[in-house]
Amino acid sequence: MKKSALQKARAAYQPKLPIVLTGAVKAVEGKATNSVADQEEIKKLFPNTYGLPEIQFEKGASAGKTEPFNVGVILSGGQAPGGHNVISGLFDGIKKVHRDSRLYGFLMGPGGFVDHQYMELTADIIDEYRNTGGFDIIGSGRTKLETKAQFDKGLEILKQLNIKALVIIGGDDSNTNAAILAEYYKEINAGVQVIGCPKTIDGDLKNEVIETSFGFDTATKVYSEVIGNIQRDCNSSKKYWHFIKLMGRSASHIALECALQCQPNVCIISEEVEAKKQTLNDIVNSIADVVAARAANGNNFGTVLIPEGLIEFIPAMKALIAELNDLLAANAEEFAKVDRQNQLSWIADRLSDENTAIFTSLPEGVARQLCLDRDPHGNVQVSLIETEKLLGEMVARRLNEMKSEGRYVGKFASLYHFFGYEGRCADPSNFDADYCYALGFNAACLINAGVTGYMSSVRGLTKPSVQWIAGGIPITMMMNMERRHGAMKPVIQKALVSLDGAPFKKFASQRDGWAINTDFVYPGPIQYFGPAEVCDQPSLTLQYEHRQHH
Repeated sequence: MKKSALQKARAAYQPKLPIVLTGAVKAVEGKATNSVADQEEIKKLFPNTYGLPEIQFEKGASAGKTEPFNVGVILSGGQAPGGHNVISGLFDGIKKVHRDSRLYGFLMGPGGFVDHQYMELTADIIDEYRNTGGFDIIGSGRTKLETKAQFDKGLEILKQLNIKALVIIGGDDSNTNAAILAEYYKEINAGVQVIGCPKTIDGDLKNEVIETSFGFDTATKVYSEVIGNIQRDCNSSKKYWHFIKLMGRSASHIALECALQCQPNVCIISEEVEAKKQTLNDIVNSIADVVAARAANGNNFGTVLIPEGLIEFIPAMKALIAELNDLLAANAEEFAKVDRQNQLSWIADRLSDENTAIFTSLPEGVARQLCLDRDPHGNVQVSLIETEKLLGEMVARRLNEMKSEGRYVGKFASLYHFFGYEGRCADPSNFDADYCYALGFNAACLINAGVTGYMSSVRGLTKPSVQWIAGGIPITMMMNMERRHGAMKPVIQKALVSLDGAPFKKFASQRDGWAINTDFVYPGPIQYFGPAEVCDQPSLTLQYEHRQHH
């Protein structure tokens, strides 16, 4: 494989481990834990792995004679920068315990585990992928691990390869599946530990003990660079409004971080839309008002940031989508037989009056997008809905009305962008390179400590990496019950943008000025080589959160 100059230079980067993990470690148990909600139900479902204590690693006496052990690893779900460093940290961690320990990677996600597709990850392979973006070392997939048949089939290959522990690197759904797998293997005494690692660029897998999920730092830096470039262009030609949709289906962490980095004219935060019970028209009117106010000052240009999952947070749309999900899940066969030109009316006839009114008011393209095939969780594929175009077109319509009322003088031309895949496999920032390596190495320490059903946790992330705190937290403590596919299921609770949190408050205190003035910031590219104040800063989200708590 031909390597770029950057790749060669990055291969030499040495991630810095928390000091506590550099010598012999001992696991210190904290107090027993409870789930965040629905304690009785969760306890019932996880009798063997509920209520476990938090674990923190401290310096230990030197380990005596150790035995080699084998570990399996799975990359699950969407890519996030730094996944390769989790695997290289895990590899170095198990080799530190015993040089004959071996690491097996299951290919193309959980599906490889069930179908027994794997490869041994040796030092030669690992060294090729250190500090690189992507998941291409073993590939990833979205197969759900949820049935006993899958668990049993996976166990066959674990036994065959003499694997003592399985590490699942994934987001909230993948780690929910890790908890269910850990519980089942414990129940049947399979003798296999299961450890999770928190991954998602969306940033919605976090809590008191998981301060951020890996990949968020890099992805938001990449998006902020490109938004900055667009803002610079926008301020140069002064004639376009750019509507920029950003990844983040279930939460608006990415949009908020990019807004703090770049200071756009408008940034919509889905959680605020929901809290204020805003309608689609409310959002359109608020953007049109900013466009009109800027036009009055002679500025017919600007930027609008939109989180990918916005539609689902508008209460009226949310109610419509929930009814659509249930309707299409219950009548999938019948719906499949309806010809295309009658599909929308077939749906409209079967919805409640309130939802019919909203459904029929939508542009046809968007109504169709809401009826497309569901994702594996049974949800609307929100990423396929071109929310940025929907808002841009509706704002143009609104401005025409305002023009005829004499409330708008100006020219409106819009351009549309969706930043998603650009950030998912970027080379990890120094922060993500260090954080991921520590998460993987820490997972090896959790395996060595003999625990199961835990997530690798590294905290204190605004401090230099040598001072980070390492340990593990039971996955069950992050769970609650939610409705999926028409039934209640245990899942890890998603972390939404907190409207009382310091990052949002900072944004809310400044956005009115950004709306009217052109206060654009141009963060520029992630610099790997250069001064620490450019290269080694954690995300603004993390910095504000830490200031809030300390």
